[in-house]
Amino acid sequence: MSHPITRRPVLSLLAASAALPFVARADNRPIRLMVPYAAGGPIDVTARALAERAKDALGGPIIIDNKPGAGGNIGADMVAKAQPDGLTIGIAATATNAVNPWLYSRMPYNAATDFAPITQMVRVPNVLVMNADTAQRLKINSLKDLIAYAKANPAKLNYGSGGNGSAGHLAGEMFKKAAGIFAVHIPYNGGNPAQLALLSGQVDFNFDNLATAAPNIRGGKLKALAVTTLQRSPFLPDVPPVADTLKGFSIDTWWGLVAPTGTPRDVLERLNRVFVDALNAPETKSRFAALFAEPVPTTPEQFGAFMKSELAKYEQVVKATGAKVD
Repeated sequence: MSHPITRRPVLSLLAASAALPFVARADNRPIRLMVPYAAGGPIDVTARALAERAKDALGGPIIIDNKPGAGGNIGADMVAKAQPDGLTIGIAATATNAVNPWLYSRMPYNAATDFAPITQMVRVPNVLVMNADTAQRLKINSLKDLIAYAKANPAKLNYGSGGNGSAGHLAGEMFKKAAGIFAVHIPYNGGNPAQLALLSGQVDFNFDNLATAAPNIRGGKLKALAVTTLQRSPFLPDVPPVADTLKGFSIDTWWGLVAPTGTPRDVLERLNRVFVDALNAPETKSRFAALFAEPVPTTPEQFGAFMKSELAKYEQVVKATGAKVD
């Protein structure tokens, strides 16, 4: 004899299915979040914090899978070539989706077409810093002072970076072009050696990541002249943007979430809602603030348009520097 289905079990079943982002999740397979960089860095830390915040809303675990190498290209390529079922998502960053396509002679993926945007995650300002003693000796107290000194003393200034094609190098070349000045670029083997060179007075200024530079700014060893975001940073509210002096100048570090192209629209929208909610949570903002990272939740369309504009911007910047990685 058949038994009638009561309303309560039906409602319970519907509620349970609503917790699943898509049908493929019904077998409890985890979502894999590919991080194309090593564990322990800012991108990895923010990805883990966000995954922890979002897992319950997505109905199961989110596994962080670190795949570093080739400037982030290896991990990004694994996302590009994954099944577009929503079970594999990944991090798209300034390097992987805006700089590397112009820096590397051969790319395993197409940054413009192989990814479906979910949401931007964060923005981390870079900051133009001088050795504090050098700034005092040259009487440079502002960005306008730096530009005026460079114009009055051609080729006397130099700046350091973590290497050819690094964020600091590209920012420096953008700055030189926008300001109409010349400064000698001195590449180092990584960001830490570049900062040590600045602290010791071997170079005059750097464009450094705010998280790296902040302790020495607070300690008085470095003088912050400007941040590279269009607006002031909440972490350095007294330091103006470069854009206040050089209109439109913007070269900050960013990363966000993407899926393989072909991922169903409803899956992308579901992932966007959950991760945007996680980014807006006060706990997330506090966690990110420790890394000087500002949450930037967006719609998929907004993040897609932003990545497209960044890709176009860096094409000009990288080609102007002549930097290449073969």
